[in-house]
Amino acid sequence: MEGSKILRPQADLIFFHAPSVYDFRENSILYGPVSDLVPSGPIFEMYPIGLTTIQEYLKRYGYSVRIINIALKMLKNPKFNPEKLIAELNPKAFGIDLHWLPHCHGSLEIAKLVKKYHPNTPVIFGGLSSSYFHRDLVQYNQVDYVLRGDTTEEPLRQLMDCITQNKEPKDVPNLTWQKDGQVIENPFSHVPVDIDDICIDYRQVFKAVVRYMDLEGHLPFANWMEYPITAVMTCRGCNHPCVICGGSAYSFKHFYNRPKTAYRSPEKVAADIKNIAKTTRGPIFVLGDLRHAGDNFADKILELCKPMKIKNQMAFELFTPAGPDYFKKLNETFKHYSIEMSIESHDEKVRKASGKYYNNQEIEETIDAALSNGCERFDVFFLTGLPKQTLESAVETVDYCDLMYKRFNNDKRLLFFISPVGPFLDPGSAAFEHPEKHGYKILFKDLESHRQSLLQPSWKYTLNYETKWMDRNQLVEATYQAALGLNDLKRKCGVIKKDIADRTEKRIEQAMELMSVIDEIMAIKDTATREVVLKELKEKVKGSSISTVCEKKELEWPVKRAYNFRITGILKTILRPSAKAKEAKKELTGV
Repeated sequence: MEGSKILRPQADLIFFHAPSVYDFRENSILYGPVSDLVPSGPIFEMYPIGLTTIQEYLKRYGYSVRIINIALKMLKNPKFNPEKLIAELNPKAFGIDLHWLPHCHGSLEIAKLVKKYHPNTPVIFGGLSSSYFHRDLVQYNQVDYVLRGDTTEEPLRQLMDCITQNKEPKDVPNLTWQKDGQVIENPFSHVPVDIDDICIDYRQVFKAVVRYMDLEGHLPFANWMEYPITAVMTCRGCNHPCVICGGSAYSFKHFYNRPKTAYRSPEKVAADIKNIAKTTRGPIFVLGDLRHAGDNFADKILELCKPMKIKNQMAFELFTPAGPDYFKKLNETFKHYSIEMSIESHDEKVRKASGKYYNNQEIEETIDAALSNGCERFDVFFLTGLPKQTLESAVETVDYCDLMYKRFNNDKRLLFFISPVGPFLDPGSAAFEHPEKHGYKILFKDLESHRQSLLQPSWKYTLNYETKWMDRNQLVEATYQAALGLNDLKRKCGVIKKDIADRTEKRIEQAMELMSVIDEIMAIKDTATREVVLKELKEKVKGSSISTVCEKKELEWPVKRAYNFRITGILKTILRPSAKAKEAKKELTGV
């Protein structure tokens, strides 16, 4: 009954989230460890949270919005037919996210299918990668509009008004479109400093699930029902100069027209935490370092949260080292909390070249302060493919982690992870825009080349960069060797169970073998023969592209629960209109 017109009402706007590679179910691709340290799998089936903020915002103004996670539907059901579903839908417009660049193949293929069955229905793209490649995107026949920037809720509302009223969108801010074959870039003027009007209201998601009778289509990633992690947004933009990041201060200033970070008020952040805790017992991940806007900002959020007595596992990011006072406040505010921190490298020269300016002593004092003040888990992330990083330096990460485990007596709350900068060095990052300065060699820059690279048989051939210190072969070797060593260290220290470590070791070794086999196959000159031989590897490749460098379960924050969801709270949120919706209705009708 998928897409039944009888049972399901039609939405005004339908968002599709595409798999990274549309043909992933047929293609033989060794995706590698590029998605191992995020909740989703190698097809990146997790959609950006911006879809939920847009859904909530447009609902206030009378537009119904449905999210369909096509990537997840394709992943969970081998027989699911995206074309059949797309053909049966009939909204006023389709939206497709291209926020993370690994979706550049699947997103445009889904857009092509939309135009096949709905040639006159507008297709709208958005997200950071869409913003960067906005001129490229509107050259594709399947793309009508691209909305630029990190805050497109209001521009999209205006665009929906134009579509509904059949008006030319010449006054819609941040819009790139075509008229008579000419690309038109409307002023990039909607970059609000006050973003309190934007919120992640999960009640709209719950309501949409009921309205469209489609739970699967709204799920963020494959095992979300078993591990229902949610997110709280604190800001848009960034203050930090990380050279490899497409969401850094440099990137926002030069490509997304945001020279200064915009913060939500502490009251809005605390309210979101409270509302989420009413409906789920899963972890709540607070996006962005609370201290970003200063200690007073963080203190006010914690002061507001303390009376709530939140029992969920709270997870916080650290962008810079923190002292005991901060962790003491977290411990006094929340029953359970965890920390994650990406320090990039153990080598201070490499870390500094990557745009992070703190030393190892500060990191170790931070970990000590957190573990001494109730932190239930402290995750530390390392990367391969950094400026000034050699193969030897990457592998020596394991030695540093060994010293850390000795210092902290093999504390099981302390976990280390490593993965590559990949599959792409972010366009818009300082390293991508000024590769020579940072020691990078960019192998391709345009959107179509990135799309085609995703079809390559292994992640080595997908990488869009090499560095002065490592070519692609060395980047792959460094990643796998460091991952093997780190996995063995965690096994020896008792941080992870032996059977888990044994399985991870086997997967890494199998992936390394497959990389060599694929290299040999790529040397076959006859294209047809090469494709046939690659197809024969499909099943082996599939098993070596998930949880390569670590088990996905290793990433999960500790959760103590009998049931994942608070059913009474969900029912109340479904039946009760949001305050924002009431305000919008009053603004529109005067009632």
